[in-house]
Amino acid sequence: MAVEDLGDTVELTFPSSPKTRVTILKYGATVISWKVADVEQLWLSEGAKLDGSKPVRGGIPLVFPVFGKSAEEGFQALPQHGFARNSTWEFLGQTTENPPTVQFALSPAEANPEVYSKWGKGDNDFTLFLTITLNDDNLTTKIEVSNSDSKPWTFNWLFHTYLKVNEIEDTLVNNLPGEECYDQLIAETYEEKSPAIDFTQELDRIYRNVSTDKVVQVIELGKVVHNVKRVNLPDLVVWNPWVEKSKGMADFEPKSGYHKMVCIEPGHVHDFVELKPGESWTAEQIIYKGDAIKLQSI
Repeated sequence: MAVEDLGDTVELTFPSSPKTRVTILKYGATVISWKVADVEQLWLSEGAKLDGSKPVRGGIPLVFPVFGKSAEEGFQALPQHGFARNSTWEFLGQTTENPPTVQFALSPAEANPEVYSKWGKGDNDFTLFLTITLNDDNLTTKIEVSNSDSKPWTFNWLFHTYLKVNEIEDTLVNNLPGEECYDQLIAETYEEKSPAIDFTQELDRIYRNVSTDKVVQVIELGKVVHNVKRVNLPDLVVWNPWVEKSKGMADFEPKSGYHKMVCIEPGHVHDFVELKPGESWTAEQIIYKGDAIKLQSI
């Protein structure tokens, strides 16, 4: 079967390639595995909790309605990354057979009540629809945010994607020179001057208002291993925790795992999206394999 509901998880298999498949945990609607020809493309911590006790470390966690700690009214009490990643989503079922596509939904009825109650006055009415499509060489995750309330509200969105690499010190991320960068480690904003991002220490940067015409590529030893395309997601977080940060995260295992991952996170986090009653907002991330190195200027 192309789509199987296994209880806590849903698994999609590409019809003509049974070794290409994706697994989604209903808790957080988190993609925890994506294999192309039986080769894993995402990094998942060996210490990740998959029992619903805490958000998953690895895969593709979903960030809503806030990215970091915010002093904005209505967000001060929310923990970093909000409640989408620690709520159990409703599995709506399969929408297409080939390519296999499934949909999940989250509304106040399913949201983690402790965290949801801290968003605004705890009464924002919303619906999230997550659509996941598996092709033979790419994975698309599409989000639709709908305001079913009688008042407007604002939010952030982010796909917190952990991509697997063979060795982070052999890895580059391209197509970001000339972009405005907020470096979260030094709390400074500057223009990115490096022709490509390399990794020799902890790195945590938000690239703001990057043209969605740009495809961000992860390159290892001169070969493109991942391409990340964005639709209506202007911001991009690049993160690797390196040695000390990895040690400080109880669910980050093994502690040397930072060698095997890089987070490339498309989102709308520099500012908030406002939705009026009855309005909807959509965005998507497409990760695909292959392709040659493509250099795109600002």
